[in-house]
Amino acid sequence: MPDVTIEQFREEVVAFLDAHATPKEAEKAFEWGEGEDEVSLFEEVDRQTELAQLAEAKAFRAARYDAGLGWIGGPARYGGRELPNAYDRLYTQLEGRYAVPPQGFFGIGLGMVAPTILAHATDEVRDLYLAKLHRVDLVACQLFSEPGAGSDLAGLQTRADRDGDEWILNGQKVWTSGAHYSDIGEVICRTDPDQPKHKGLTGFVVDMHAPGVEVRPLRQMTGGASFNEVFFTDVRVPDGHRLGDVNQGWTVALTTLMNERASIGAGGGGGSGLGNVTRLTEMVRHYGLDDDLVTRQELMKVYIGFQVAKYTNQRAMDKIKSGQLPGPEMSIAKL
Repeated sequence: MPDVTIEQFREEVVAFLDAHATPKEAEKAFEWGEGEDEVSLFEEVDRQTELAQLAEAKAFRAARYDAGLGWIGGPARYGGRELPNAYDRLYTQLEGRYAVPPQGFFGIGLGMVAPTILAHATDEVRDLYLAKLHRVDLVACQLFSEPGAGSDLAGLQTRADRDGDEWILNGQKVWTSGAHYSDIGEVICRTDPDQPKHKGLTGFVVDMHAPGVEVRPLRQMTGGASFNEVFFTDVRVPDGHRLGDVNQGWTVALTTLMNERASIGAGGGGGSGLGNVTRLTEMVRHYGLDDDLVTRQELMKVYIGFQVAKYTNQRAMDKIKSGQLPGPEMSIAKL
């Protein structure tokens, strides 16, 4: 049984949020058009501004962790609270009523990399990183895609060659979100080129500040640089930072990708979910279409679709909480 009731937990969360965030004004929380226009919705954030936002987000997340709310369902050994999934859902619902710093910086690290470390890393690496990731003392990125291996991930060519108790990494990754502010990364490398492409891969946790790691902004046609390309030149990684067995990296990658489905499907993308349905309703009102029968019918279809997706996600998340891997239903959620 949990050591705190759901009502006691609610009071605990509200007290924390009251102390560290500002409640949203209910009547204005989803008011359409205030402070927004077609340009600002797609405005690129420069990296200096982004780093300032990151510092603010880290401070909030650290306070949340120190209050015992940083990893509500996680193992106590690694700083978790070991509370049921209902408590985690309640926290998310309550936080949604407050204006908090953007948390998207941590989605990949907490939604994809940390679960993979928990599933495949050594005890030493779990002890070293999991608590720090959830307190965001460290931020993590995912290093999978390459210039010649995007949708065909198993075709990647970044090499990891063994040298005693270390591995030497050489190669290039691309489209890496957050690499420029990440401290560690989960990387999949080719360790046996003679094996079939799915069977010659191995996963590692790499220090993004190690000698030989170079992060370059990837400039897009919009002028922004939301992504990065990362180059590895003779980067040394201890064998203890290997994820899973040698040449079993495809299993490690699948763990990460299935957790990605779960994370995105659960609304971790920042903007998906009930908030957008409510915003859509307010937009309909703004344009005076709330009495139009066809518009109302289409709006209800969107709302019903959201409810169906929410319950599908919940079944999948309960499956994860019971110790099983996310299933193919999370691909629906990602879409």
